[in-house]
Amino acid sequence: MKERIITGIIGGAFFVTMVLFGGWVFALFISIVASIAMMELLKMKKIAPLSLMGIISLFSMWLLLVPTNWFELVVPSYFTKVEIFIFMILVLLMFTVITKNSFTFDQVGFVILSSVYVGFGFHYLIMTRDIPEHGLFLVFYVLLLIWTTDSGAYFVGRKWGRNKLWPDISPKKTIEGSIGGIVAALIVGTIFYFFFPVFSSYITALLVIIVASIFGQLGDLVESALKRHYAVKDSGNVLPGHGGILDRFDSLIYVMPILHLLQLI
Repeated sequence: MKERIITGIIGGAFFVTMVLFGGWVFALFISIVASIAMMELLKMKKIAPLSLMGIISLFSMWLLLVPTNWFELVVPSYFTKVEIFIFMILVLLMFTVITKNSFTFDQVGFVILSSVYVGFGFHYLIMTRDIPEHGLFLVFYVLLLIWTTDSGAYFVGRKWGRNKLWPDISPKKTIEGSIGGIVAALIVGTIFYFFFPVFSSYITALLVIIVASIFGQLGDLVESALKRHYAVKDSGNVLPGHGGILDRFDSLIYVMPILHLLQLI
């Protein structure tokens, strides 16, 4: 527990500092974090990160991760990120033939889905921080909602939890805890909105609160399902007492793309 608390304080303070910096410093920091997260997924699938397949996988993830202005500095403007990513998919499929199926179609699917999951998740985190004027607040606001949901779900579930939410994936989570987390996020998110009314209306803020709280919990379940499928306790061990990068960022990288795709931020 002591190790977990120390890691949480140091890691949290460092992350907050990077968010405050913003710009290329934050983008570079998130790029490193995303690379570690991708390597954690590759290791779950028993693909060596420094193997040819591992490097191609990391490149695919970086392609989706990096800000567009970084991409345009390196690649001619007549190639889009989507076109190159599709080409990478074709290259991966080609390797199933070249390796005589030692690199399988299932592994190709894993690499593609992992690249999208990690790459786009962290990409939209960078993009949110880069929103003029309000980016800093929006990142902290979503973080606050996720942390509040987690805390509310933990304490309500521990006190009143009776009915399991999804026992096959996460045995300790309860329906009562999940609802408690949403209610806690609604209360705290509403209070902060009235002090910092960054959204055009409270309705928008309310939608952000609900989406962040519900899908933040779903993002946590997605990562739990991954770990259960590959029979691992934690995604990694880079954060003593906390596990891996995915263990700590699973909710955030699931919520950020959804908020952008719904045009809420």
